[in-house]
Amino acid sequence: MRLSKMYLPTLRQVPSDAEIASHQLLLRSGMIRLNVSGVYTYLPLGYKVIKKIEQITREEMDRAGSQETLLSAIQPKEIWEGSGRWDTFGPEMFKLKDRNEREFCLGPTHEEYFTMLLKDEIKSYKQLPLNLYQIQTKYRDEKRPRFGVIRAREFIMKDAYSFDKDPEGMRNSYKEMWDAYTKVFERMNLNFRIVQGDSGAMGGSDSHEFIALSETGEGVIAYSNDSSYAATDEKAKVIIDVDESGQPLEIEEVHTPNVKTIDALSEFLNIGKEKLAKVVIYETVDKEIIMALIPGHRQLNETKLFNAAGVSDFDIEIASDESIRKLTKAEPGFSGPLNLEGKFRLFVDERLTRMKNLVIGANKTDYHLKNVNYGRDFEGIVVEDLLLVEEGDKDPESDGTLHLDRGIEVGNIFQLGTKYSDSLGFTYLDENGKDQVVYMGSYGIGISRTVAAIIEQHHDEDGIIWPLSVAPYHIIVTIVNINDEAQVKLGEDLYKEFTDLGYDVLLDDRKERPGVKFKDRDLIGIPLRITVGKKAQEKIVEFSTRSEKTNEEVGTLEVKSIIEKFQI
Repeated sequence: MRLSKMYLPTLRQVPSDAEIASHQLLLRSGMIRLNVSGVYTYLPLGYKVIKKIEQITREEMDRAGSQETLLSAIQPKEIWEGSGRWDTFGPEMFKLKDRNEREFCLGPTHEEYFTMLLKDEIKSYKQLPLNLYQIQTKYRDEKRPRFGVIRAREFIMKDAYSFDKDPEGMRNSYKEMWDAYTKVFERMNLNFRIVQGDSGAMGGSDSHEFIALSETGEGVIAYSNDSSYAATDEKAKVIIDVDESGQPLEIEEVHTPNVKTIDALSEFLNIGKEKLAKVVIYETVDKEIIMALIPGHRQLNETKLFNAAGVSDFDIEIASDESIRKLTKAEPGFSGPLNLEGKFRLFVDERLTRMKNLVIGANKTDYHLKNVNYGRDFEGIVVEDLLLVEEGDKDPESDGTLHLDRGIEVGNIFQLGTKYSDSLGFTYLDENGKDQVVYMGSYGIGISRTVAAIIEQHHDEDGIIWPLSVAPYHIIVTIVNINDEAQVKLGEDLYKEFTDLGYDVLLDDRKERPGVKFKDRDLIGIPLRITVGKKAQEKIVEFSTRSEKTNEEVGTLEVKSIIEKFQI
């Protein structure tokens, strides 16, 4: 491609609304443009990267025995009602009606659609296992689109679905996709970790996420260097020691004027925060009160609480001061699990049930209670773990400790089991002619967000540094002086030669100053660079890589052998 004919509107200034490097560089390098919040247009250079990532994904999916399909992005309400997710998926679902008032959604995912597609086609065990995938645009009405294409309302995704006879087959398919995804992200030169994830609205028995490590990632993972343990912070198991010593004492009411926080209470009573019990109160859209009781020195994991309570995060929020006063008859900051009026559900972190003589709010303004004990003084729904993981927590699988890192989720895999086949009636006849329910798996790769993840890991102060496997072009040939006939001829010859050899080549033949060309070259990040300058008459050019930027004078015959050494 000739840059003189290419639509490449690069920007010199960093866009004011771009928060992170990938967003800034995608805009500055002329790869994307914003339409409306969370919706982007991919310009020619950006779309080339999308196609490269799609092709790597496609090759590994095909190699793993999956078959490509393409389903509609418009999905009828009825199939989502069949699975029970029309009303529970949440406000992220784009819903619409046709001229006949029939309701549809723009697909945020395709579990229902693939299940309905196959339920009337797959009748026998002989047709299983089966794995199908598609690469398609998805839609989710994000409450707060941010970080460019990382959290967008319209995005490109590869989603695949496996169909098996039994749990063992499902686990085999899951492992095949695990291996395929590992190859995909390794080929893209991503630094990633595979971690246990929360199944969330997808459902199912097990899930893992592929996280590209990045300081700007909105997700947090916990991992150990002493074992294979790794999980998202939503899922990570928290192991802490608690003091179970002592005998239950008589409850004592303590005057704690204006002491509303755990830190203030610990200082006021001269008691360690680990001996205090912290109450967090939520209210659902249906006005149900949900309370969590956890050790005072730790933070609540909302995902664990919402899973235990069976509520979605979009249906629940921190209770208002007014709701707290109505429930406890006291000002916020003095809440506890005793002597409450009205309906509520109390979820208790299991560790508190083994501790003696806790300090909790008295549900009386400016007062707390000492020596409160679970079982004797209050009861609730006991949950094994309601805590958010912290740096240095114990590794659940070894004597080591956990470390925290940030990252971008680029892929996920789910063992769905029979969640969708049960609700939508997807069965097959086994070897004995009996009806059996199909076991399913679901597997996603965020194609467009992977573009951003690669840039977050591969850039410097001057621009993007594309790995060869996903670069929009492998080679850029820059003609320094377009008015020099020798430079133009040599540049054109090299452009044709490398193009004929099968490389993706960009020729900068613009009537621009050399400095502009070099800045653009750094910005768009083409990996291999040939500069045709003053020694063109002698058939000598400069070669450099984007990552090192060190120019080396070489002859035109030698530059070919140098480039051949790169694995493209």
